[in-house]
Amino acid sequence: MTKRVAIVTGGIGGLGTEICKHLANSGITVIAADLASRADRIAEFQKETAEFAALIFFEALDVGDFASCAALVQRVEKTHGAVDIIVNAAGITRDTTLRKMEPQQWSDVLRINLDGVFNICRNAIEGMSERGYGRIINISSVNGQTGQFGQTNYSAAKAGMHGFTMALAREVARKGITVNSISPGYFRTEMVSKIPDNVRNQIIAGIPLGRLGEPSEIARVVNFLAAEDSSYITGANIPVNGGYFMDF
Repeated sequence: MTKRVAIVTGGIGGLGTEICKHLANSGITVIAADLASRADRIAEFQKETAEFAALIFFEALDVGDFASCAALVQRVEKTHGAVDIIVNAAGITRDTTLRKMEPQQWSDVLRINLDGVFNICRNAIEGMSERGYGRIINISSVNGQTGQFGQTNYSAAKAGMHGFTMALAREVARKGITVNSISPGYFRTEMVSKIPDNVRNQIIAGIPLGRLGEPSEIARVVNFLAAEDSSYITGANIPVNGGYFMDF
């Protein structure tokens, strides 16, 4: 099997860490790309992934900055080889109703959650096209499908992410590159833990499976889509939400 190299943006987050571990367990060299300012979290991440020390590496990245993404792709290719897999898992929230939302709250979320997808993909897509192989997996959200109170910025970005997925999938289908989205529901992550208890309990009550998802349950889907033999799935959105939202 060809040795593959993956970049996971937001790689040291709750979902990102599990994604990195699952990819590494499949023998993929993984670059966890995230902000360098979170020194404590980086150290914790390195402990959590210590068993994969030969396969998982941290690289500093501001995904909202085009030049930072270009520099990352160049560093990875020089050190580890051609980038075969991109997982766009970086994301932030700045929740408030539209009536109270400041322009900065809108632009911050769009810059990281949507512009970041463009920035990293734009810098990797040419090499993938030249080599005739690539896997791009975008971590969207159930709230990009349903909308959510107080999240016009986040919901817009996540819905836009899947629009990007479908368009790019058409552009590169003949180049051996697949582009897919995953739309998680509510998972046991730091982001969800910040939701007030009463609101979180109400959300869980509306999930048919009656529980939050585990990050590993997203990571397994990412690993499946990243596989070489998942070559006939492209432009798809895979919901992983415990039945919270069902679409025909």
